[in-house]
Amino acid sequence: MKLNRRSGKPNPSFSKDVRLKFDQLSPDGVRIIVDWDAFVIGASLFVPAVDVVELVEQMRLVASNKKWEIEYRFRVEDGKLGVRFWRTL
Repeated sequence: MKLNRRSGKPNPSFSKDVRLKFDQLSPDGVRIIVDWDAFVIGASLFVPAVDVVELVEQMRLVASNKKWEIEYRFRVEDGKLGVRFWRTL
């Protein structure tokens, strides 16, 4: 996070995390809308992202809060880097 030059405090306008709710994803500073009701057991979801490590951390937090178990794999699909998640429980 970048600091404000005058105050030395974190500048929220430069924050990469633009999530408004705990179940939103924003690994690269762009909010990603997910239909969580459709992410049932056995379903998979591909999320394109450059910062795949941040994406996995955010998704694990969402899964933990919803008491879900997930698996994931780093992938390139249709020429886009991202992560595919599976809901296992």
